[in-house]
Amino acid sequence: MSQNQERIDRINELAKKRKEAGLSEAEEMERKKLHREYIADFRAGFKQQIENMKIIDKSGKEVTSEKAKEAQRRKGLRED
Repeated sequence: MSQNQERIDRINELAKKRKEAGLSEAEEMERKKLHREYIADFRAGFKQQIENMKIIDKSGKEVTSEKAKEAQRRKGLRED
């Protein structure tokens, strides 16, 4: 099982306990920490997907933004 899946499982476990019986202060702090880490990982992955994307219009011409092209060049994903 991946670390990310373990994190999600623990977040869900804490969410269920929070609804049913409430959380201790330590558990609430753990829940917040895990949630922040999950969101940070999600954003990083999403940013990477967007930066690696090449956009082509209906006529077949590339219309990727210059900002995305620059990010791709910095990462060595583009040679132009």
